Order: sequence, then structure tokens, then C-alpha cells
Amino acid sequence: MPSDNPWFSGEYLERNADRIIDLLVEHVSLTAQAVLFAALVGIPLAVLAYWFRPLTGPILAGAGILYTIPALAVFAFIAPYLGVGTSTVLIPLVIYALLMIIRNALTGLVQVPAEVRDAARGMGYGRLAQLLRIELPLALPGILTGLRLATVSTVAMTTIGVVVGHGGLGQLIIGGFRNNFFRAEILTGTVLCVALALVLDLLLVAVGWLATPWTRRAAR
Repeated sequence: MPSDNPWFSGEYLERNADRIIDLLVEHVSLTAQAVLFAALVGIPLAVLAYWFRPLTGPILAGAGILYTIPALAVFAFIAPYLGVGTSTVLIPLVIYALLMIIRNALTGLVQVPAEVRDAARGMGYGRLAQLLRIELPLALPGILTGLRLATVSTVAMTTIGVVVGHGGLGQLIIGGFRNNFFRAEILTGTVLCVALALVLDLLLVAVGWLATPWTRRAAR
């Protein structure tokens, strides 16, 4: 390994700390916005598929088709209308997160025990009250699983934003390739992406642990 191009360089980190932090903040912001928007769209779609079972196939198929569209093709379609800002990056990220959120939220809802739903109806709950007070809380583990998968995937996918100049930590990775394969820059971007995915995943695990105390009691 050449000594003038190491995989780790404290000097590089020190000189570029401000830029690295800015790109990390951008990466976190893009990831959080994409997962939030995907949840705001995906969870209602999962509820719709749960309430009206004939729609399950078309909704999942539609989300699956969107998932297969290459990100570069999405950029090519929307860039002429939206330019090359962060919204151009967010749209494909939301599209790719939808399938995981819809599928897991729907699985969680379907797995709510039938006797629980019958008891809720017997107590006079309407469809909406039953959903908000009974079914969604019990489906929370499945919903959080979808959010975890979508978050980890989005952390990785955000790097494609380098194509339009908003790739967060992906800017470091592509910058290292362009800078005569500067290893320290490439490794910094890669390690931070992996670390960010792990931290966000653990954070969502903690949220799930706190939000579903009944699962801990059942385990005991």
C-alpha cells in the first residue's frame, strides 16, 4: 500500500472536518425527509389495502414497479421540471422506500388477531377508532420493521444524489475517485455511511422497544 495514499489519514480528517460534517448533516436530512414522506404516503396506502383487500395486489404491484425504476431514469424525467435541487434526490428515495413501508405495515395490520378486532367491534368501535386505538398500535412492530428497512436502504441510496450534486456522504466517495482514487476520502464517506445506517437502525430499535411495552411483557 503506497504510503502517500493511505486508507486512513488524520490530516485529511482535520483539514476537511467542516466539509465532512456538512455532508453528513445533508445525508441525515435527506434520509429523514425521504423516510418521513414515504411513511406519510405508504402507511395510508397500507391501511387502504387492509380495508379494501381487492386493492392489495394493485397497491403492492404499483409500489413494486416504482421500486424497479432506475434512479438515473427518475433524475432524467424530473430534472427538467424541478432542476437539480434536493427535491430531485428526494423523489426517487421516497419511491424506493415505499414498497418496504407498505408491505411491512400491511403485514402488521393483517396479523392483528381476529378476536381482538371482534372484541373492538363488540365494544362499539367504528372502523377509524378501531384502526387508531387497536390495530395500528398492535401493528407497530411491523410498521417499525418497514421503517428500519427503509431507513437503512435510504442511507445507502442517498449517495446516488451525487449525480445532481446533493449526495451527502456520496460526495466524498465520488470525490475520492475523481481525486486520483484518494483512499482516505473514499473510506471516510463509506465508513460514515455504514455508521449512520447502524446508528439510525439502533435508534429505531430503541423507539420500538419503548413504544411496544406489551411485547416485552409477553416475552417475559
